[in-house]
Amino acid sequence: MSQTVSPASASYAALCAEVRRFHARQMQLLDSGDADAWAATFTEDGLFAPPSLPEPVRGRAALAEGVRTAHAALVAEGEVRRHLLTTEVVEEPVAGDADGAVRVRSYVQVVATRKDEEPRLILMCVCEDVLVSEDGEWRVRERYVTRDDRP
Repeated sequence: MSQTVSPASASYAALCAEVRRFHARQMQLLDSGDADAWAATFTEDGLFAPPSLPEPVRGRAALAEGVRTAHAALVAEGEVRRHLLTTEVVEEPVAGDADGAVRVRSYVQVVATRKDEEPRLILMCVCEDVLVSEDGEWRVRERYVTRDDRP
């Protein structure tokens, strides 16, 4: 994957399909509260930089703990959240990156629902990932998230 991939090629289409499947599974793990499985979709030293935290989170243990804490709070409040990742653009492999990393830019809508209430859109974000393949699986090496309602 370290060479240029043409957007018109079958290999690019296959890459995009793999990335879509990866993101779909990852978002469902997050929404279900499966903290350890979600954290395992990152590299061991993976970085997650959401706008809700003052500093990025690094490493699977810290990532899993953050999801456990957030999911427990949502359960206590009776709220379900769904992360809807859309409009993925898979960029060419990162130049000079020996592990075949690819950049992916997408939009994420976060929808919250409480029993007997209408779902509501609570966030609209841009997600920028650097994905690498480890042991035949995609993993997030870096994820930067920005919110549309903040500079």
